[in-house]
Amino acid sequence: MKKSLLLFLLFFLQITNINAQSVTGVLGAFPPELVLLQSRMEEKKDTIIQQIRFTKGKLNGRQIVLAQTGIGKVNAAITTTLMIEHFKPREIIFSGIAGGIDPALNPGDIVIGTHVTYHDFGMVEDNGMQYWSTKNPATMLENPRSFVCDSTLVKKALAVSKGLTFSKIKRENGSFEPAVKQGIIVTGDVFVSSEIITKRLREELNAAATEMEGAAIAQTCYQQNTPFLIIRSLSDNANEKAQNDIMAFYDIAAHNAATLVMAVVGKM
Repeated sequence: MKKSLLLFLLFFLQITNINAQSVTGVLGAFPPELVLLQSRMEEKKDTIIQQIRFTKGKLNGRQIVLAQTGIGKVNAAITTTLMIEHFKPREIIFSGIAGGIDPALNPGDIVIGTHVTYHDFGMVEDNGMQYWSTKNPATMLENPRSFVCDSTLVKKALAVSKGLTFSKIKRENGSFEPAVKQGIIVTGDVFVSSEIITKRLREELNAAATEMEGAAIAQTCYQQNTPFLIIRSLSDNANEKAQNDIMAFYDIAAHNAATLVMAVVGKM
């Protein structure tokens, strides 16, 4: 009896210790995507690795490590790799803005990624794009063409979003509460400002939103066995107005994405 009790206590202490030591990685591409998260962090301590600043601290009671990736796929992959190697996060969550592809979505609305895929990896032909899968160079095994966001994190994000108050979006016909939807997010090293491209991404990839980092983070996490979630709020509709819209809406979009990420982190 005493031996069984001792084993149980050792097991309990081990699990408690693991939970106490585990951290959640949080990423954003550029300063506006991280400003709210940084302002709410407590007990902050910076570590510089390969000239990249990683900030450890508490957010909503959860131990996190926060970093700015920079814009684009290579920057995102480098920062994600360093975060996994040096901090071993239990999961990684990206918070940021995106261009809307789903015609039902508007600036300020939020997309919780269910899948993330590249829209610029493959072969360009006269009749369009042939999309390829990436390959893990260590194993030479082919990766899935679409990386699946962690289902537990997706469900958690959807659940907590129902009780949150987001910044309203002001449009010509009034102010609106942002919608929260789940969907496919596509990634490429281009800023999409074309209805022709938007239509193609919707038809060929069933994309809800497009951005420049998510799939690189997803691929890195997939190859390093780290659960991940990509959360994006729309700054524009990836059409001819995108360059003007992003200037008008990126602050609100970044704030809404970060608001949801904070709530998810608080439920870890």
